[in-house]
Amino acid sequence: MDPLLHSYFSQIGRRGGQKSRRSLSPEMARRMVLVREARRAYQQFHTQCFWSFEPQYRITALDIPWVAKRLKEYGGREGWILGSKLCR
Repeated sequence: MDPLLHSYFSQIGRRGGQKSRRSLSPEMARRMVLVREARRAYQQFHTQCFWSFEPQYRITALDIPWVAKRLKEYGGREGWILGSKLCR
């Protein structure tokens, strides 16, 4: 293998094994996961629970309790389970 190529690959491998440079607190990481789950639930249950709202509405962290409440009220058993997970 070419020595230049070998050094390039070793440098990339070294960088990949290092700890992420992003400094997220555990609470912020949990919040990001909840927002992602709420967005997914909003899309999945839009016709059943959120039909009167825009399909392209962008869910934020402040909307999580609202999404959970709507899921629990109108989402049936599956929606209630998802809403309960969002309330944690």
